[in-house]
Amino acid sequence: MIRVEITKLFRRPRTWLAIGMLVALPVVVAIFVSVTGIAPRPGTGPAFLADVLRNGTLFPAAALAVVLPIFLPASVAVMAGDSVAGEASAGTLRYLLVRPVGRTRLLVAKLVAIIAFIAVAVVAVAAVGYVVGRFAFGHAPLPSLSGGAPLSATAIAARIALSIGYIGLSMIGVAAIALFFSTLTDSGLAAALGAIAVLIASSVLIALDATSSVQPYLLTRYWLAFVDLFRAPILWHDVIRGVGVQVVYTVVALGAAWANFATKDITS
Repeated sequence: MIRVEITKLFRRPRTWLAIGMLVALPVVVAIFVSVTGIAPRPGTGPAFLADVLRNGTLFPAAALAVVLPIFLPASVAVMAGDSVAGEASAGTLRYLLVRPVGRTRLLVAKLVAIIAFIAVAVVAVAAVGYVVGRFAFGHAPLPSLSGGAPLSATAIAARIALSIGYIGLSMIGVAAIALFFSTLTDSGLAAALGAIAVLIASSVLIALDATSSVQPYLLTRYWLAFVDLFRAPILWHDVIRGVGVQVVYTVVALGAAWANFATKDITS
């Protein structure tokens, strides 16, 4: 069942269109920065982008930072939101469940397929960022963000791998919320918009001083904590808190999705 869902997802043109658009955005940014020689001022713009003119080694991390706030979570929300609701709107969900396939098994298969999409998308952005960064900006030893000794090639690779894992986990939280909404409606668009609304609300609340007491518990609060992975030594505090927050949102949303889907009357 899992293999069927993964195959189905990656045979759809829209899956590769989404990945292609995610990969294209950092490439476009790299072209503009390289041609004009103008990067954002330090402290402005996506993380790391202010430093890529001096060192293309940073561009995989910058590419991830470019797609992280909006485009990557929106793509995940669309894919996950359509996973169950799309079957219902097409009239195929009932026929799927006529087979000897339990609802829990089907929901798990849908989730694993979305996780596979997240993994491919995040790795593709980082890989293309590495190639484009070396070609457009060159390669040099990478100083840590803490101003220490330059990081070795092994240390850089390890930190980028950790960043990929951390961002992937953050997107699983988004997928879980979108999957929950997908069990509530027959419209994939409505499910995706519901998840995106949660992301927007979290981002808005983070920007308000009045919500400081709840900000540590918001979904998007620690998404950019992967920047601390490039310090020497690594600052783990926000990274660990970010992992904890994502795990809680994932468990709660998946539990709610399972509870609703397991008892829902399937009419389409």
